[in-house]
Amino acid sequence: MVIKVFFPSCCPEAESGLLLGRWIPEQNAAVVLAIIHYPFIPGQVKQYLEQIKSVTTINVSVLGSWSSHSSRTKDNIDQFLQDLSSIFPHDFWFQLTQEKESRSVFKCQVVQQCDSKNDKENVILIHYDQRKVMLSKLHDVDSKSIGCNHNTGEEAEAITSDFAAIFDTVAKCELLFMIDKHDETPIKFTHWQSEGRETSIIVELAKQASVPVCMVLLFLVTFVLNICKSRKANLFVSFLIDVGLGMLLISWLYQQNRIGQLADALIPAADRKINEDSVEKSSRTLVGPFNRYCLIGWSEGLEHMGSRMGLKHIAKELEILLEWLMGAPAGLKMNKALDEVLGHFFLYHIHLWISYIHLMSPFIEMILWYVGLSACLGLTVALSIGSDIIALLTFHIYCFYVYGARIYCLKIYGLSSLWRLFRGKKWNVLRQRVDSCSYDLDQLFIGTLLFTVLLFLLPTTALYYLVFTLLRLVVVVIQGFIHLLVDLINSLPLYALGLRLCRPYVLAAGVKFHVFQKVAGKPLHLLMQINPLTYGMIIKRYRLPTYSCYPKDSWAALCKKLFIGRLIYPWKRRNEKQD
Repeated sequence: MVIKVFFPSCCPEAESGLLLGRWIPEQNAAVVLAIIHYPFIPGQVKQYLEQIKSVTTINVSVLGSWSSHSSRTKDNIDQFLQDLSSIFPHDFWFQLTQEKESRSVFKCQVVQQCDSKNDKENVILIHYDQRKVMLSKLHDVDSKSIGCNHNTGEEAEAITSDFAAIFDTVAKCELLFMIDKHDETPIKFTHWQSEGRETSIIVELAKQASVPVCMVLLFLVTFVLNICKSRKANLFVSFLIDVGLGMLLISWLYQQNRIGQLADALIPAADRKINEDSVEKSSRTLVGPFNRYCLIGWSEGLEHMGSRMGLKHIAKELEILLEWLMGAPAGLKMNKALDEVLGHFFLYHIHLWISYIHLMSPFIEMILWYVGLSACLGLTVALSIGSDIIALLTFHIYCFYVYGARIYCLKIYGLSSLWRLFRGKKWNVLRQRVDSCSYDLDQLFIGTLLFTVLLFLLPTTALYYLVFTLLRLVVVVIQGFIHLLVDLINSLPLYALGLRLCRPYVLAAGVKFHVFQKVAGKPLHLLMQINPLTYGMIIKRYRLPTYSCYPKDSWAALCKKLFIGRLIYPWKRRNEKQD
């Protein structure tokens, strides 16, 4: 039987005494937590162990004796420590003796209740960093994902429930580490805190400086520790970084009048300084009745008003594109009548969009000012409002896409229905399948005429649909990039990534062992090191849940929707109703 003894790497310098820890019979392993220094009173040790058990619910006991090389030259206490096995009964009594040649090499004897000694080769001493193990959080991962992080020549082992019990033992016995050899107590210990508690000098100086300051510092430290220990640490850090980035954006926007420069880039100041009479007149013109002649005159007036606008370039490019489609695009021969109807229809909407921008021009700078001010709530809020502003400024492109998709989809469904008519088929709505059907001569004749008309008009409609779909996809890609950035800020586990960068041992994925000492006739000494989680595994495990705006359909389904002319809403979920 091989017995594993986990020994803290900070204890070889301890004086002679008792080994305090936990015996795990399922794994034949003993976890040494601390060394009790000689001299001590056995009754006080038993009383202290009962207190530790009641608080930590861990079966902490005396595992054996520890004989230091420096202590044995002063007092002959080895026999006394070995005789304590009758006072602290245990299945196995470990006797660790430090060698003269090297402090890191021990003699180990395991005494059972029958007083028989096991072979030394059956004991493996594993040295571990007690502080890192106590602060680590163990994660269950498969061996394949861990194996990619191992260095060449290093033997590694995946984390299992065996090591989870060891990590859990050290973590739950944090109360045991509150007393060390420097305290004025009847019992003195050696463990990872024996070299001095962290920031203890700073805390003592702060206490002597001012009591109120200490209370404030204590409150802040307690608050930060509670935040860091909770699962909301990633959310809290993401919120702070989001607000910090938003304040940086505000400081950049409101310096050197960048808000005004942005407004002038969209709409020049000459067009924003219009009087109220022109705004009121334009509003009455929009809601009033139109006839063909006043519509043409009003459109020419809007074109003249929009000639000085910053967004005039976009409108001009769209007009050039429509004129190109109304001619012979790429040498294609289109249906002239339908081409002119669609072209003038979309040109009319461009003029409507110019008037819409003209009415909003006095308020553009004020809108941008408040949008920039909203960044104090976080960068994601400003980005989300910016995405909405892009949707408002490109509303005409969305209308073009919807009109073209509806017309194209109507013709596709009409052609598919008439194609089934030629084959003597029809679509059964109740059973959701194609059934056979007999048609008379009149139905076939009318179907042939309609099929011919739709087929020859399809290229013209498909060209308009293709162009406006590409324009719509450009806007969707821009908004998708903004939504992706918002989702990245909200969901990225920044606190966990910071721990991985500064303290990689906190998020443990496994352990690996190195041969520490291998001496003939002595127990094998291994050094246990923590194998941290990779950055990819941290993002996968600790990613915060957000409302995902990614397309829920596959690429094949997306291409199918584009081909048949169905509207695409990438921000909707699958369970939401779509047209």
